[in-house]
Amino acid sequence: MENRQIESRLQLAIKIADEAGVVTLKHFNRPGLKVERKKNDSPVTVADRRAEELLRSRIAETFPDDAIHGEEFDDRSGRSGFRWILDPVDGTKSFIHGVPLYATLVAIEHEGRSIAGVIRIPALGECVYAALGHGAWHLVGQAQPRAARVSDCPRLAEGLFVTSEVANFEDVGRRDVYDRLQSAARLARSWGDGYGYLLVATGRAELMVDPKMEVWDAGPLPPILTEAGGTFTDWQGEVKTDSGQGFATNGRIFDEVMGMLRS
Repeated sequence: MENRQIESRLQLAIKIADEAGVVTLKHFNRPGLKVERKKNDSPVTVADRRAEELLRSRIAETFPDDAIHGEEFDDRSGRSGFRWILDPVDGTKSFIHGVPLYATLVAIEHEGRSIAGVIRIPALGECVYAALGHGAWHLVGQAQPRAARVSDCPRLAEGLFVTSEVANFEDVGRRDVYDRLQSAARLARSWGDGYGYLLVATGRAELMVDPKMEVWDAGPLPPILTEAGGTFTDWQGEVKTDSGQGFATNGRIFDEVMGMLRS
């Protein structure tokens, strides 16, 4: 795998995440938005589907041999060794309630390893992206990208803990974990989904925890958090995106948090 293969795909990922975000904004906070329920009872809207259609079309035009795995449509096979992981609206519950913290997530795997990713927050005009060995970068509005770095906070007692939904801990029978983390942290908030991971990668939060995740939620996170100087693992401490849960830290509090997850 050559650097140019990674760089060309990362540049496309940044561009199409922005384009898909524009699609979602056409439906965001608009009266009359129809919300449907999928088989797992999670919400979905026309914005999810149209944004993913755009992402898939743009990838297929440029990299026709790459595989695609997205939340809303069936898998597309490939033969290049690369696979794109897509979540057009990460945080649909926020989206349908007019909360501007939802994200568009694009990840790129090579031979099963996540090597590049983008978190785009369309309603805020904010983005963080990275490729392994190429650094992590933070983009706000039309400003030039700057290096994304985690905080140097040494203890959770001095830090911010964020999560997507407290009820998710209860759903998996681990409300005890949430209570420990909330008690240990200086501040706890539910600024979650992709936005929570962006906060950790840019040094504004120290810990983001999800007890329930799909691979399209986690896909971009290992390269982004690693290149920003932090960590993303599952609750067993493995760098995986398909374990069904995960957490990100600034690195300095990783061992402290692992101790609370295992208690």
